[in-house]
Amino acid sequence: MYVKSYKELIVWQRSIELVIEVYELTAQFPKEEMFGLSIQMRRATISIPSNIAEGSRRKDIPEYLHFLRIADASSAELETQLIIAKRLYSKLNYARAESLLDEVQKMLYGMKEKLEQKKVQ
Repeated sequence: MYVKSYKELIVWQRSIELVIEVYELTAQFPKEEMFGLSIQMRRATISIPSNIAEGSRRKDIPEYLHFLRIADASSAELETQLIIAKRLYSKLNYARAESLLDEVQKMLYGMKEKLEQKKVQ
């Protein structure tokens, strides 16, 4: 299936939802976290849809894969930061962020696998 824009990609759409969720979640952190874990989580989550979008505009599969790998690495970074946040601020609800992140990671894995197969052909 051909997509005209990265905005049509469900993985991009879900990662945008994840950005919003992380912003809403980190807004509940204590004020002293404004320049610590909160900003790190926001940067990591913004990196995911940004790299999906940038990669989709690249002209060849190896470049696209490179940006999907960066998006995936940022998802692992966010996953780690969510684990830390849960231990520090256990009273907050992380379920939606974790669910969206899991969904995005699975879709990124699938996209990378399909593109790897195309690259070999």
